Amino acid sequence: MEYKDYYEILGVDKKSSKEEIAKAYKKLAKKYHPDLNPNDPTAEDKFKEVTEAYEVLKDEEKRKLYDSLGSNWQHGQHFQPPPGYENVHFEFRGDRGGTGFDFSDFFENIFGGGFDRTAQGFQRTSRGFQRDPFSGASFSRKGQDAEAALELTLEEAYKGGSKSLSLQEQVFGPDGRPMLQHKTLSVNIPAGIKDGNKIRLSGQGSPGLGSGQSGDLYLKVKILPHQLFKLDGNNIIYDLPLTPWEAALGTSVRVPTLEGEIDMTIPQGVSSGRKMRIRGKGMGRGAAKGDQLVRIMIKVPDKLTNQEKELWEQLSQVSGFNPRN
Repeated sequence: MEYKDYYEILGVDKKSSKEEIAKAYKKLAKKYHPDLNPNDPTAEDKFKEVTEAYEVLKDEEKRKLYDSLGSNWQHGQHFQPPPGYENVHFEFRGDRGGTGFDFSDFFENIFGGGFDRTAQGFQRTSRGFQRDPFSGASFSRKGQDAEAALELTLEEAYKGGSKSLSLQEQVFGPDGRPMLQHKTLSVNIPAGIKDGNKIRLSGQGSPGLGSGQSGDLYLKVKILPHQLFKLDGNNIIYDLPLTPWEAALGTSVRVPTLEGEIDMTIPQGVSSGRKMRIRGKGMGRGAAKGDQLVRIMIKVPDKLTNQEKELWEQLSQVSGFNPRN
């Protein structure tokens, strides 16, 4: 799309004051007003063009953003937004009124669409165009929502509580350009939160412009790998290593949970891979709270003494057990 020089359209200098810009606009708006030029088919387009230019240059924030495009954007060049402005949008807030004014693609590309206009704003009626299209409109833009990763240990996710989080947010600097700013937040972690859940912090996203509210910040939970436990939905899996004789004869062992160790009775003849359930020790809350599953993992010694080898050989001779039958 083509770059539009709003200063040239209004016939003013870049250093012109708001009063000088308003004076130039009123003169041109009167000159090209469609009601005053019924026989000139080009008047309406010129009127729209000077009104669009005035909409930008009369507003300090939008003028600053427009000026930040830089001196290299000469009239006639193809326009692409500079880095950092791809998602910059503006909106008007107020009562919806009739419309009829179309912004150019250039304007929409910089400031975005979705405009609300006041009932006193620009509209096409049976009597033609009436009033300044932006009179009485309050310029504002809500800040963008942001998302950040929130890394938690399994213990933090299970127990919940307060956690301090440091991050960087994008704000507009004194020159109107986006910049990064450091901030620290205190986040309340709900107990039993799951991997992939999001925590919404209202008003902690990118700041708005004008009277626009700040956006929201969404923290996406990422539960870090744990040395002992694995997650399976709302359930927590713990692998319990047992010797062959413990599995064959049964035993009692201490098993870790996220709330501390407990005693667990292992029945005789348990097989490797079998899962034993400890209810209510998983993730989630209330009726959706999961369990801890203790998975039996039978281990055999890597090295045998002569006596151990002899005893295993004796067992193999007297045992009639065949796991393949």
